[in-house]
Amino acid sequence: MKDYIEERAVSIANYIIDSNATVRQTAKAFGVSKSTVHKDVTDRLMQINPALAKQARQVLDVNKSERHIRGGLATKEKYMHQHSGAV
Repeated sequence: MKDYIEERAVSIANYIIDSNATVRQTAKAFGVSKSTVHKDVTDRLMQINPALAKQARQVLDVNKSERHIRGGLATKEKYMHQHSGAV
C-alpha cells in the first residue's frame, strides 16, 4: 500500500474520532468519496492500526444508528422553514 494512502487512512480515522464525524462529513472534508472513507476505515486501517480502526468504527456505528433521527430532524427543519416563509 502506498504511503500516502496509509497516512490518509490514519488521518481520516483521527478526524472521525476527534470530531465525531459521519462518513459523509469526512468525505467532504478530505475531498474523497464516501466509499473511500469506508474502505480506508474498515479495510486499510485494520492492516495499519487495528486499535485506531476499532475506535473509528465505533464512532461510525453510533452515527449509523442515529442517522434516521438526524434525517427526520433535517426534514422537519426543512418544512418548518418553508411554512414560516409562506405565512
